[in-house]
Amino acid sequence: MATDGPSGQNADRSTKASRLRAYLRRRIEKDGTFYTKSRDIAEELDLSSKEIGAAMNQLQQTNQQPQIEKWGYTKGTTWRISES
Repeated sequence: MATDGPSGQNADRSTKASRLRAYLRRRIEKDGTFYTKSRDIAEELDLSSKEIGAAMNQLQQTNQQPQIEKWGYTKGTTWRISES
């Protein structure tokens, strides 16, 4: 998929957000509510911490599950991920 230009970048961001949402849902099913850093998820999904942070912010603005909260910032953002 080409990511040249704005429409390609939006599609690429949407794909990353979809991958991230699926990953977060699997983790919730397995572990329940959890806390994580972008860099830890980045390793799992083979994306950068910056890409995970952007996708988290994108997902955070939707009304879909899972619920994503920016929890704190110490050596990178900590996210709280929960079902509701």
